[in-house]
Amino acid sequence: MLLNWYPGCITCQKARKWLDEQGLAYTARHIRDEKPSLEEITDWYRRSGLPLKRFFNTSGKLYAEYGLKDKLPSMTEDEQLALLASDGMLIKRPVLVTQGKVLVGFKSAEWAEALGR
Repeated sequence: MLLNWYPGCITCQKARKWLDEQGLAYTARHIRDEKPSLEEITDWYRRSGLPLKRFFNTSGKLYAEYGLKDKLPSMTEDEQLALLASDGMLIKRPVLVTQGKVLVGFKSAEWAEALGR
């Protein structure tokens, strides 16, 4: 499993603690320092079954600075994916990628169900 996280994010810290408590092995990747590629984000989006907007960190500084609340609705899917790939801080975190699932954001009950815990 690959955990895309940001160390300063409280939700990410909770997710990492939960994974550790479950005894699950994962690789942690700092989402700002090792931003996901366009290919990765596109793959995660397609595999997740989620609306693309769920991948945006809507409470982040960059989301507000770029005025994305107003801009996203008129952007194409390709433009949105490219934007997400441009800066890891635009991506909602954590993002947990397994062979069969992509989980965006952390809710322990959802993760437990998705990971068979």
